[in-house]
Amino acid sequence: MHNFTQLVLTILPAIALSLTASVQAQVLLAPEVDAILQKPMYKDATWGLLVIDLETGDTVYSKNADKQLLIGSIRKLFSVGLALDQLGADYRFVTPIYRQGDVKDGVLTGNLILVASGDLSMGGRERADGTIEYTKFDHSESNALGNSILTKADPLAGYRSLAKQIAAAGIKRIEGDVIIDDRLFSPYEFREEFELRPIFVNDDLVDVMLRPGQVGESANVDWRPRSAAISLSPTLLTGKPGSELDIDYDPLPKCVGQSNCNVPLGGTLPVDLKPVLTGKWPLVRTVRITQPQNYARTVLIEELAKVGVVVTADKTAQNAANRLPARDSYQAEQQVAKLTSAKFDQYVEWILKVSYNIGADTSLLLYGVHNGVDTLESALKLEAKTLRAQFGISPSEIHFVDGSGGGVSSATPAAIGRLLSARAKLDNFPTFKKSLPQLGVNGSLATVNNYEKVEAIQGAKGNVWAKTGTYITLNDKGQMVVKAQGTAGYIDAASGRKFAFVLIVNDIGAISGIDDIVQVMQDEGEIAAWWWREN
Repeated sequence: MHNFTQLVLTILPAIALSLTASVQAQVLLAPEVDAILQKPMYKDATWGLLVIDLETGDTVYSKNADKQLLIGSIRKLFSVGLALDQLGADYRFVTPIYRQGDVKDGVLTGNLILVASGDLSMGGRERADGTIEYTKFDHSESNALGNSILTKADPLAGYRSLAKQIAAAGIKRIEGDVIIDDRLFSPYEFREEFELRPIFVNDDLVDVMLRPGQVGESANVDWRPRSAAISLSPTLLTGKPGSELDIDYDPLPKCVGQSNCNVPLGGTLPVDLKPVLTGKWPLVRTVRITQPQNYARTVLIEELAKVGVVVTADKTAQNAANRLPARDSYQAEQQVAKLTSAKFDQYVEWILKVSYNIGADTSLLLYGVHNGVDTLESALKLEAKTLRAQFGISPSEIHFVDGSGGGVSSATPAAIGRLLSARAKLDNFPTFKKSLPQLGVNGSLATVNNYEKVEAIQGAKGNVWAKTGTYITLNDKGQMVVKAQGTAGYIDAASGRKFAFVLIVNDIGAISGIDDIVQVMQDEGEIAAWWWREN
């Protein structure tokens, strides 16, 4: 997300659709559904709808199914699904640390190297039972949505575990450097914010937690993780009742890897502000860790110090990637620590439930790496070949710019429906399905609990699993414009029938704020709920 130029929220074997089936499917739905499609806010919009009976493969409803439409985060169904196919639900990331040089009397004369594996969590979201923690308002969208709910897990838990293992291996002092080997895939520029790499700390974010103090005095500002890699200098004041919310800081500092990397944070926090989404404090903003390899290096050195391991190198210096050995030169006897992750099905659930953009982009890159390519462009080409060969989806039916649904990512409802239908026949379908947001229960569809017209969705709650996607830009008047809002997934109908469905609307026009997006999501939820009841 960058300056609201784009917002991608966390909110169907191949089937040939015959012309006869398509014509038969062009029917009107119930009056209450048609009333939704004909609302004034949709007068200039284009709807794409498709419903497929999973048992028969028949298309039972179709509208603009062959029209290329912007899809936002619905795109993640493709990238994350292929990563699940490639890696498997039981796959675990293993992140090792190797020593270069000998250890004598507790002193390592040489470097300590962490080899990044693409582990998105690095232990920072994992519970004791092996599951990954997430919330319905993820911190990756804090700045775009205006708030979030932070997880309770320790974001540095993995690095702390690695440091303890190194100390237990008998290393007490490192006469050399600590280096992050981040060569798993080529860096990818994520939405004009930073270069995405295969090493992560707290999802490459510093969480800033804000609370008011006394009017006219300093607001309470805290942040996590705490590290010398980035510090904050808050001058935020508590404003009087009715004052404007004004938070002034740089969310994309470029100084990570330099001494005294400091982010000033000023402005005014109204004392009577009701935080959006949560309705309670803290109000959360984030600072992007723009050089994750440098930040991870500093954090590891700091965790080593906490367990009594001294590192002589400057802890806030840049990562010395130029001093890395050949990629195939690491020896098993030189391994001094390793971090093993939760199972990959937990990652799939996390990414899809909260629509984690970096997670989806990394999933595509990992899919590429496991097939011999290490750039985003190569992974996109490989993905297109796989989608055609395995799912019968032509490259002319899709246009993807990344793995997460950024920018003008588009697809036809028919292509999405074909994918969903084919996935329902795969062995890993139960894992894939349960990873999707569940209507009124969790993920980006949990917000249905807050809708005014809950009655319209009652019964369907928990019986619709779907990925949402939203794409918002600004028009020349500076107004927020909805280019796309969609929902695509599965319905287990009250009748016992099972469906794959796609609901996408493009070009709604200018909106007044996030409440309008919630209304569109509610409308799509009501359509899905109607299908659950009546079919």
